[in-house]
Amino acid sequence: MSTVKSAEKVLKVLKALRGHSLQGVTNQELSKKLGESPAQTHRALQTLLAEGLVKKDENDLYTLGTALVQMAKAHDSEMERAKARMAEYEQRTSVTF
Repeated sequence: MSTVKSAEKVLKVLKALRGHSLQGVTNQELSKKLGESPAQTHRALQTLLAEGLVKKDENDLYTLGTALVQMAKAHDSEMERAKARMAEYEQRTSVTF
């Protein structure tokens, strides 16, 4: 499978932010965790910031951004609608003897 290396690095940084929705993490901490240079991590973070997937607070800590949280909520809503449809279908098709 052919992949885009720069995209892989950005996505690895995004994944490394898992568990940091409320309490942020520094560029240095992310770099150490990923085994990347702070400059590379910074570039990836800038890409994620530009897309709203990450946000940076006044203490230079990074957390998951609004756009990512909105995506997660949309996914959750979609799953809830699917569950409701399945329950409705199951109710309509159940046969009691």
